[in-house]
Formats: sequence, C-alpha cells, structure tokens
Amino acid sequence: MAERRFDIVLFGATGFTGGLTAEYLARNVPAQARWALAGRNRAKLEAVRERLAAINPSCADLELLTADVSQPETLKSVAESTRVVITTVGPYLAYGEPLVAACAAAGTDYVDLTGEPEFVDKMYLRYHQKAKESGARLVHACGFDSIPYDLGVYFTVKQLPSDQPIHVDGFIRAGGRPSGGTLASALGAMGRLRQAQAVAKARRRAEEKPRDRSVRPVAGKPHRSSVAQAWVLPMPTIDPQIVTRSAAALDEYGPRFTYSHYAAMKRLPTAVGTVAGVAVVGTLAQVPQIRKLLGNLQKPGEGPDPQTRAKGWFTARFHGTSAGRSVITEVSSDGDPGYDETAKMLSESAMCLAFDELPSTAGQVTTAVAMGDALIERLRKAGISFTMLEKPPTYPPSRPRR
Repeated sequence: MAERRFDIVLFGATGFTGGLTAEYLARNVPAQARWALAGRNRAKLEAVRERLAAINPSCADLELLTADVSQPETLKSVAESTRVVITTVGPYLAYGEPLVAACAAAGTDYVDLTGEPEFVDKMYLRYHQKAKESGARLVHACGFDSIPYDLGVYFTVKQLPSDQPIHVDGFIRAGGRPSGGTLASALGAMGRLRQAQAVAKARRRAEEKPRDRSVRPVAGKPHRSSVAQAWVLPMPTIDPQIVTRSAAALDEYGPRFTYSHYAAMKRLPTAVGTVAGVAVVGTLAQVPQIRKLLGNLQKPGEGPDPQTRAKGWFTARFHGTSAGRSVITEVSSDGDPGYDETAKMLSESAMCLAFDELPSTAGQVTTAVAMGDALIERLRKAGISFTMLEKPPTYPPSRPRR
C-alpha cells in the first residue's frame, strides 16, 4: 500500500456506538497514530472532536472529513486517504455497500459491526474478488457479533489436535440491552428471510470449498447442558456462519469441523419465554408497518447512559472435543457487550490491522483469519479474558463481580 495520510478513519462517530468508538480510540491509539473522523455533518463532527479533546488534548487537531453514503465520490476520497476504515453506520444493508465498494477498489482495510448475514453475503459476492486483487481486507462483524465466538472457537481448537475431527459447542450468556442499530438490523433481517436465503444460496455456489476437509454448522437442539450449567437454545445468528468460514480457511480446525451455537439461560421458564417472544417478534416483523413501530422502540444512534451500561457483562463458553480429548474455554468481560465492549473490539480490530504484523490475507476475511492470535492478545490487554477452564464454574446469578 502506498503511503496514506491516515492510519485509521472512523466513519460514523456522530452516532451513539460510533461516539463510544471514537472515545476508545482517543484513549488508546498509539501517540504516533494518524487518525481522523468522517461523516456528513461537519458541525456534529466538530462537537465530537471537542468531546474527544477533553479526553486526549491531542485530539483537538483531528482532521474532519466530509463523507456521505449517498455521494460515492466522498467515500472514494476517504478510502484512498487511509490504511483502515472503521464504520458504525448501519443498518448496513441500507447504508453499508458504498463504503465497502470504495475500500475494495482502493485496497483499504475495512471493519464494521454488522450482524446482518444478507449484507455480508452480498458484499462477498460483489466485492471479495475485487478486494483480493487490490489487497484490501474486508472484515465484517468486529463487535459482539461475532468476535467472542469467532476468536473463542479459534482459541479452543488451538488446544486440540489439528489432525483429528473437531466439534465445538458455544454457549453465550450476556447482561445488557441491544443497541438501536442491532435492533434495526435484527428486525430488517426478520423481514427479509427469503431474500437472505437466496443470497446465501448464491454465495454457497460461488464460494470456494476447502479441499480434503469438511466444515459445517450444526443447529443442535434445546437441552440442559452440564457444561453451560444452563438450559441452552440454538441461536440462528450470523455467528455460526463466521465461525465456520474461519474453519474453512484454517487447517487448525481439523479435517472435519462442526460447530453448534446456543444461548444459555439458567431457568427453563426464561428459555421457553424467549423462544415464544422471538417467534412473536419474527411474525410481527413480516408486516412493514409493525416492523417500523418495533424499530421505534429504540432507534439507531440511541443508547443507555453510563450507569446502565456499567451493569453489562457477557460470558461465551466453549466445549471442544476431538479424538477423546475434551476442553472447556471461556471468553468473558465485565463490560456492556452491545456498546462499550463492542466499541473496544471494533477499535482494537482496526488498530490490529493498522499496526500489527499479521498473516498475508485479502478479500472478505474473518477476524480469526485476518488477525487471530494478535487480536486475542490485544483484547486480553484491553480486559477481555480468554481462559482455559478445568471444570465448568457456576454462572453468576446476574453478572460477574468487579
């Protein structure tokens, strides 16, 4: 890559999660880092910059770049000016493609927070090959979707023999509210199931399969898990897709790899109620007017106050088995998963791409493939734990102790 003006540009800093990401960068970027803010509203960007300067006085000199998804030439200018672009502007299916296109053409690394399978599959079909040719690394799902699971499974299989079949079960528990952007993305996905299935099918036809190896997600069934010490329900999210794409690209996952992804709940009535609630919301989301009303419950760009976020936490536990060996690992954090920890994961992903020695990759790649051990080390230093467990500890009744 030719010398660029910036190492990192953050697009979307005037939004709620974007603002938290900007604050994390202000506190944690290396002193020599060259970074900037991008958005369509200059006055709002100036307000963000002023807030950041109170955190880190050097941020008073941050450059502000005008960029708008409706004006592709502005995104082209941003992409060509930097080595890495971070974007928090979603829902990505509505607003994300122009920036992906600009980064793929410019050979610029790209990270986002999407949990939208249809968007990720469309971007693969339209820009993976272009990004391979330009050298760009397009890394989607760099927040709570899907770093804890992608890197958690990667960490787990590293403890198992790579020449034997491997199965991993993942169990997630979390405390905290979903962001407005996450809600909008989820409702959008529920209302576009047929379109998403068609795009996923097209991707499967186009995607290169691993040779002499098999990789697949396994839906699993609701049951009581001794490892999770909870009732567990299959989670049909983007996370298993990300995990199995990492497995398809890396030999460490063994000659035959399967993965099952679950939500873990301590009480059976809670699990039953969750299934019923998701079914009702999914049904209602098929009606555009009702989908819009549900989206107004919390709009993108809105989020809870620091006191509410301080009560958040998450624990992702993994049970890996291979050739008679069994390991249990855990990825956890005493921080709000949808906001503060997501901003942390996104920022550290961008800094990892910008500043760390990494494997040579290009195209649409996952966090495990593009960054792997380097990103795990960064997240550990930032307060997210990756641990081996001798036996399953009891889950806390509410949240981990500080």
